[in-house]
Formats: sequence, C-alpha cells, structure tokens
Amino acid sequence: METITRTKIVEVLKSKAFGTTVNVKGWVRTRRGNKNVNFIALNDGSTINNVQIVVEMEKFGEDFLKPITTDACISVNGVLVESQGKGQTVEIQATEIEIYGEADPATYPLQKKGHSLEFLREIAHLRPRTNTFGAVFRIRHHMAMAIHRFFHERGFFYFHTPIITASDCEGAGQMFQVTTMNLYDLKKDENGSILYDNDFFGRQASLTVSGQLEGELAAMALGAIYTFGPTFRAENSNTPRHLAEFWMIEPEVAFYEIEDNMQLAEDFIKYCVQWALDNCMEDIQFLNDMFDKELIERLNFVLKQNFIRLAYTDGIRILEEAVANGRKFEFPIFWGADLASEHERYLVEEHFKCPVILTDYPKEIKSFYMKQNEDGKTVRAMDVLFPKIGEIIGGSQREENLEKLSRRADEMGVPQKDIWWYLDTRRFGTAPHSGFGLGFERLLLFVTGMANIRDVIPFPRTPRNAEF
Repeated sequence: METITRTKIVEVLKSKAFGTTVNVKGWVRTRRGNKNVNFIALNDGSTINNVQIVVEMEKFGEDFLKPITTDACISVNGVLVESQGKGQTVEIQATEIEIYGEADPATYPLQKKGHSLEFLREIAHLRPRTNTFGAVFRIRHHMAMAIHRFFHERGFFYFHTPIITASDCEGAGQMFQVTTMNLYDLKKDENGSILYDNDFFGRQASLTVSGQLEGELAAMALGAIYTFGPTFRAENSNTPRHLAEFWMIEPEVAFYEIEDNMQLAEDFIKYCVQWALDNCMEDIQFLNDMFDKELIERLNFVLKQNFIRLAYTDGIRILEEAVANGRKFEFPIFWGADLASEHERYLVEEHFKCPVILTDYPKEIKSFYMKQNEDGKTVRAMDVLFPKIGEIIGGSQREENLEKLSRRADEMGVPQKDIWWYLDTRRFGTAPHSGFGLGFERLLLFVTGMANIRDVIPFPRTPRNAEF
C-alpha cells in the first residue's frame, strides 16, 4: 500500500481539495451496498461525523471486503471527491485498503443496533467507540481546556495539591486509606489501635477528598491559584450523581470576599458553557437530538441569565410557602436543614427559573473553615444551584481569624494537631480569602445532558465497581 500522510477525518470533511489522493485510518461504523459498489462509513474519533468510503466491488472483490465489519480497523487511500449523497459534502473513492484489525461480529459486543447505557458501562473499554461516548469524551476534553484557559487568562496559577494526605478537610471521615502494611498481620497497641510506625509514611494516610486546605496555603503566597485533579470519597452511595473517584476544580483567591467569590463562580461557569457551545456544537447537537431535547436551550438559558443571589433563610421561607400551598417534597423543610436536590431544583426550575447562588447557611451544616457571620448562627457559604443538577459549585469565604477558626475546629472535632500547618496561615500574615469547588463531572452532566454521572467519566469508580 502506497505510503501517504494520514489526514484526520475532521479535516477531510472540511477539505475542498477534490481530485487529490488522501489517506484516512479509522474504525468502520457500517458497510452497506450491492454487488457493484459498497459504502463504508469510517470514523477515527476526531469528529462525530463519518467519512464515506466508496468501494468499487470489481476492484476489491467480496472476499477481500468480508472482514470489514463494524469496528474493524482499516487504512484507506483514495481520491477525495464531491459527494453526491445527502448529509455530506465529500467522500473518498477507495484505491487501496489495508485491514489493520478485524472485529468478528459473532463475538464483538458492539453492533449497529442501539445499546443501553447500562450495558455500555459493562464494556467501558469499548464504549468510547460509540457515537454517544465519543461525543461525551470530546466534550470532556474541551471542558478541561476551557477551565485552564479561564484561569490562565485571569492570572491564576495552576497548583498541584497532594493526592495522598493525612488530613480530611471535609471532616467527613469517609476516606480511602493508603498503606503498605500487611493487612493480615497488623501491629496494634495495648488498646487495639493500629500502629502506623512501620507504615510507609509513619502515620495513617488516605486519598484526598479535596485539595482546598493546601490550595489556601498557596493563595496566601501566590494570590490566586486553582487546583484541578482527582479526589476520592469512600461513601457507599449509588446515586446517579456520586462517584468514589472524580475530578475537582478548586480556585482559592486572596483578598476575595464572598461577593467576589460568587461573581467568579458565575463568570467561570458561563465561560465553560460558552466554550462548549463554541467548540463542541456538533457533539452537543447529537446529544440534544438523542438524549435531551432541551439541552441546547438550557445551555443558552444559563448564559442569558444573571444568577440570583439568595440567602439560605429566604430560600427556606420560599420552600415553606411552597409546602403551605400544596407542593410536596420527599424531605422535610425547616431552618437548619441541609437542602436536598429536590429543594435546590425547585428554587431554580420552578420559583426563580434561573440559576441561584444560595448563601449564608447555618454553621452547623457547613465545614469548620467557613467564615462566621456576625449573627453567630450562619457562615459565608455559597452554593451555585443549576437546573437538572441542583448544586454544581460549593464554596465560601474562609475564616481568617485564628481564634474563631480554632474554636470552630474544636467544636466540630477536627484535631488541631493535624492541621497545625493550616492554622499557621492565620498566625502569620492572615488575610481575607475565598474559594470554591466544582465537581468536574457535575459540570459535564450539565453540558452533555447525560442523566448519570457514570456516563461522563471514562471508567467510573463506584461501590463494588473498580473494573478496567
């Protein structure tokens, strides 16, 4: 086969260089035709669209083409011509075909017929080859690019926080432990507690639930930073919105008050949505047509709206009035309750009909590091609530006062000996500062319209599931 430099299909489909010979490589979506001519739909992952390969049967023969079935991998040399068919502007008249790898239809689990998303999770090693997951994972890439560009353009520094940590910044205690010890022969003290003296780190260590605390340290030196990395929660949760391993974006900014933080969150999420519409429209259009007919409308809706700023107390009042007027919720509403997704979505989708940033939560339901308000009851927390998702961003102004922070850590059972380094930032040159966390997969749920968080990450990690 003559060696010709490969052209990606996304570029071939834009080309007007009719009459030139090109090379494309990819996986066969379909092959159809008659005894005179066959048509191969070829895709290489660079775009959701296929290029049509026109194959003259007299030249190649049925025996040669027989192994070219769905998801066989081939290389094609051919002449780029203007397409006569609907839905495409170019096609390739094949002159040479090389078969790299066959996919026996008798054993290959992906076929032309549609498959359920549940089935595709069982073959996550093959599902990127489907139109759906090709679209989702291209959008995932573009969202990562948008995040880095947003912060870079605003003078933030990308800061890497540790994945292995001895602190639990959420106070949740549901962490994956990291150890090199023999679990069948653990050394214990006289009280039955495990001794970590001989472990790799000489102390108990876990996978991080957040890079926030270390991010705050960096903000106290670099001014404005963001983290973007994997985080881990050992919660036995099987909901469509939870993963045991997921990615988090966490900006931390010195001298930001809560109002600055809210504006940053709104600007950030609108930037990401606009980037998706500008750079991923073909993939978004496909997902809109296949899964969520309101997806594009909802993305544009978020761009056009100014996000409502709403105090938690006012939000509770609105929800209580809804209940009094006959609205039924599964979970009860009262001041001090941690709002469920159904409550958050009611405020966004039914009451205000636009995204909401809920602020000033009761301190009892929020983390120890959040700045306390003068009323002694609430903290300067902020949650960004979105249609279909509920909470998509959670953040706060951080407590910069050492005495208040220490007292709150004691009240919530966070040992000060474990966070001495964090408290030091309040001892030495403390400053007002704020930040938030965005679960990357939550953003992807919104941008793709997918209904289950397991379908926006390549290899989901959930309870009793660590395949691939």
